[in-house]
Amino acid sequence: MMSTPARQIIDEMFAAFATKNVDAVIETFSNDAELIYHGTQIMPAAKFKGKEEARMFFEFNINALDVVYFNINQFVEQGNTIMVLGNEHFISKQDGTHLKNQWVQVYTITNGLISRMEEFATSAQPDQYGGNAGGQ
Repeated sequence: MMSTPARQIIDEMFAAFATKNVDAVIETFSNDAELIYHGTQIMPAAKFKGKEEARMFFEFNINALDVVYFNINQFVEQGNTIMVLGNEHFISKQDGTHLKNQWVQVYTITNGLISRMEEFATSAQPDQYGGNAGGQ
């Protein structure tokens, strides 16, 4: 399957993130982009508006955390909306805290740039869920 223009901009952003190139990451976002991180049991929710605030978000992720893994597991695309499912494991450079998350990121592409990124994540592990979710 041929990559769509919307998917190409997401692939470009993830490639820049993987090489820790904040400038290249930011170039994939529109000037008025909105980034919403809904938070996890460990990381608080946050909202960022525009390229400079997007830069703050990505600089924190790139400079304050060591990446153990960052897995992109699945893409779901519908028009100019792309959902990405993945998981990650970071270690805080400040205090050594391990951050393991499962996430869904939803991107909206407008005029060839990311105009909105919304992330839903959880740091809860399967054995922390009630009922049968822990595999019992």
